[in-house]
Amino acid sequence: MSEYLDIRPLTKSAFAPFGEVIEADPASMRLINGGTTERFHALAVAQATGEGARVIINLFRGQPRSFPYDVDMMERHPFGSQSFSPISDRPFLVVVSEDENGRPGRPQVFRARGDQGVNYGRNVWHHPLMALGQASDFLVVDRDGPGNNLEEFFFETPFIIKEPAL
Repeated sequence: MSEYLDIRPLTKSAFAPFGEVIEADPASMRLINGGTTERFHALAVAQATGEGARVIINLFRGQPRSFPYDVDMMERHPFGSQSFSPISDRPFLVVVSEDENGRPGRPQVFRARGDQGVNYGRNVWHHPLMALGQASDFLVVDRDGPGNNLEEFFFETPFIIKEPAL
Protein backbone atom coordinates (compact mmCIF):
# COMPACT_ATOMS: atom_id res chain seq x y z
CA MET A 1 0.00 0.00 0.00
CA SER A 2 1.32 3.45 -0.89
CA GLU A 3 2.39 5.88 1.82
CA TYR A 4 1.65 9.60 1.75
CA LEU A 5 4.59 11.99 2.08
CA ASP A 6 4.39 15.20 4.11
CA ILE A 7 5.68 18.43 2.56
CA ARG A 8 7.94 20.50 4.84
CA PRO A 9 9.41 23.96 4.32
CA LEU A 10 12.91 23.94 2.88
CA THR A 11 15.45 25.02 5.53
CA LYS A 12 19.23 24.80 5.63
CA SER A 13 19.26 22.57 8.69
CA ALA A 14 16.61 20.11 7.45
CA PHE A 15 18.27 19.82 4.02
CA ALA A 16 21.90 19.62 5.29
CA PRO A 17 22.19 15.79 4.98
CA PHE A 18 21.45 16.10 1.24
CA GLY A 19 23.40 19.21 0.21
CA GLU A 20 23.04 22.97 0.45
CA VAL A 21 20.13 25.40 0.23
CA ILE A 22 20.98 28.26 -2.11
CA GLU A 23 19.49 31.53 -0.85
CA ALA A 24 20.68 35.00 0.06
CA ASP A 25 22.51 34.63 3.39
CA PRO A 26 23.29 37.94 5.12
CA ALA A 27 26.29 36.32 6.85
CA SER A 28 27.96 35.76 3.46
CA MET A 29 27.13 39.18 1.98
CA ARG A 30 29.92 41.45 0.70
CA LEU A 31 29.60 44.72 -1.14
CA ILE A 32 31.37 44.76 -4.50
CA ASN A 33 31.44 46.95 -7.63
CA GLY A 34 32.01 50.16 -5.71
CA GLY A 35 29.26 49.30 -3.20
CA THR A 36 26.52 48.96 -5.83
CA THR A 37 26.20 45.15 -5.69
CA GLU A 38 25.60 42.73 -2.83
CA ARG A 39 27.47 39.46 -3.39
CA PHE A 40 26.24 36.47 -1.38
CA HIS A 41 29.44 34.47 -1.48
CA ALA A 42 30.05 30.70 -1.71
CA LEU A 43 26.49 29.53 -1.00
CA ALA A 44 27.20 26.05 -2.43
CA VAL A 45 30.11 24.09 -3.83
CA ALA A 46 29.82 22.34 -7.21
CA GLN A 47 31.44 18.90 -7.33
CA ALA A 48 32.76 17.07 -10.40
CA THR A 49 34.98 14.00 -10.19
CA GLY A 50 36.68 11.99 -12.92
CA GLU A 51 39.26 12.68 -15.59
CA GLY A 52 37.90 15.03 -18.25
CA ALA A 53 34.95 16.13 -16.07
CA ARG A 54 33.85 19.74 -15.99
CA VAL A 55 31.18 21.82 -14.28
CA ILE A 56 28.57 23.20 -16.68
CA ILE A 57 25.66 25.67 -16.41
CA ASN A 58 22.31 24.77 -17.98
CA LEU A 59 18.77 26.13 -18.27
CA PHE A 60 16.01 23.59 -17.52
CA ARG A 61 12.34 24.36 -18.20
CA GLY A 62 10.24 22.17 -15.90
CA GLN A 63 6.62 21.42 -16.71
CA PRO A 64 4.25 21.45 -13.72
CA ARG A 65 3.36 18.14 -12.09
CA SER A 66 -0.21 16.98 -11.49
CA PHE A 67 -1.29 15.96 -7.99
CA PRO A 68 -1.70 13.68 -6.23
CA TYR A 69 1.70 12.61 -7.57
CA ASP A 70 3.25 9.13 -7.39
CA VAL A 71 6.93 9.16 -6.45
CA ASP A 72 7.90 5.90 -8.10
CA MET A 73 11.59 6.55 -8.75
CA MET A 74 14.66 8.37 -7.51
CA GLU A 75 17.99 9.15 -9.13
CA ARG A 76 21.49 10.11 -8.08
CA HIS A 77 24.69 11.31 -9.71
CA PRO A 78 27.79 9.45 -8.46
CA PHE A 79 30.37 11.78 -10.04
CA GLY A 80 29.06 15.24 -9.25
CA SER A 81 26.68 17.54 -7.45
CA GLN A 82 23.65 19.08 -9.16
CA SER A 83 22.08 22.43 -8.26
CA PHE A 84 18.67 23.87 -9.18
CA SER A 85 17.98 27.60 -8.78
CA PRO A 86 14.62 28.93 -10.00
CA ILE A 87 14.75 31.99 -12.22
CA SER A 88 10.97 32.17 -12.66
CA ASP A 89 10.40 33.07 -8.96
CA ARG A 90 8.06 30.07 -8.59
CA PRO A 91 7.98 27.54 -5.74
CA PHE A 92 8.95 23.93 -6.45
CA LEU A 93 9.17 20.63 -4.61
CA VAL A 94 12.42 18.97 -3.58
CA VAL A 95 12.23 15.21 -2.96
CA VAL A 96 15.28 13.50 -1.42
CA SER A 97 16.15 10.21 0.29
CA GLU A 98 18.96 9.01 2.46
CA ASP A 99 20.93 6.08 1.07
CA GLU A 100 20.01 2.71 2.60
CA ASN A 101 22.51 0.09 1.43
CA GLY A 102 22.74 1.39 -2.13
CA ARG A 103 19.06 2.25 -2.56
CA PRO A 104 16.96 5.25 -1.57
CA GLY A 105 15.14 5.19 1.76
CA ARG A 106 11.74 6.75 2.45
CA PRO A 107 11.57 10.04 0.51
CA GLN A 108 11.35 13.41 2.24
CA VAL A 109 9.58 16.31 0.53
CA PHE A 110 10.47 19.99 0.92
CA ARG A 111 8.69 23.00 -0.53
CA ALA A 112 11.22 25.51 -1.86
CA ARG A 113 10.25 29.14 -2.25
CA GLY A 114 10.85 30.93 -5.53
CA ASP A 115 13.95 32.59 -4.03
CA GLN A 116 15.57 29.33 -2.85
CA GLY A 117 17.60 26.80 -4.77
CA VAL A 118 19.21 23.50 -3.81
CA ASN A 119 22.55 21.88 -4.45
CA TYR A 120 22.21 18.09 -4.22
CA GLY A 121 25.47 16.63 -2.98
CA ARG A 122 27.29 14.05 -5.08
CA ASN A 123 25.56 10.65 -4.86
CA VAL A 124 22.42 11.99 -3.08
CA TRP A 125 19.13 10.29 -4.03
CA HIS A 126 16.60 12.82 -5.35
CA HIS A 127 13.55 12.95 -7.59
CA PRO A 128 13.76 14.80 -10.93
CA LEU A 129 12.69 18.44 -11.08
CA MET A 130 9.16 19.11 -9.74
CA ALA A 131 7.79 22.47 -10.93
CA LEU A 132 4.48 23.62 -9.43
CA GLY A 133 1.55 25.42 -11.05
CA GLN A 134 3.10 26.41 -14.37
CA ALA A 135 6.21 25.86 -16.47
CA SER A 136 9.25 27.21 -14.62
CA ASP A 137 12.85 27.89 -15.62
CA PHE A 138 15.83 26.83 -13.50
CA LEU A 139 19.53 27.56 -13.69
CA VAL A 140 21.18 24.15 -13.24
CA VAL A 141 24.85 23.57 -12.45
CA ASP A 142 26.09 20.01 -12.80
CA ARG A 143 28.83 17.73 -14.08
CA ASP A 144 29.55 16.92 -17.71
CA GLY A 145 32.13 14.43 -18.89
CA PRO A 146 32.92 10.78 -19.38
CA GLY A 147 31.31 8.02 -17.33
CA ASN A 148 27.70 7.25 -16.48
CA ASN A 149 26.74 9.94 -13.96
CA LEU A 150 23.15 8.75 -13.54
CA GLU A 151 21.79 5.94 -11.41
CA GLU A 152 18.02 5.36 -11.18
CA PHE A 153 15.98 3.33 -8.71
CA PHE A 154 12.30 2.40 -9.14
CA PHE A 155 10.17 1.68 -6.06
CA GLU A 156 7.90 -1.38 -6.13
CA THR A 157 5.19 0.65 -4.39
CA PRO A 158 5.12 4.39 -5.07
CA PHE A 159 4.92 7.06 -2.38
CA ILE A 160 2.23 9.73 -2.85
CA ILE A 161 2.44 13.51 -2.59
CA LYS A 162 -0.89 15.27 -2.06
CA GLU A 163 -1.74 18.57 -3.73
CA PRO A 164 0.66 21.18 -2.26
CA ALA A 165 -0.53 24.64 -1.36
CA LEU A 166 0.74 27.23 -3.83
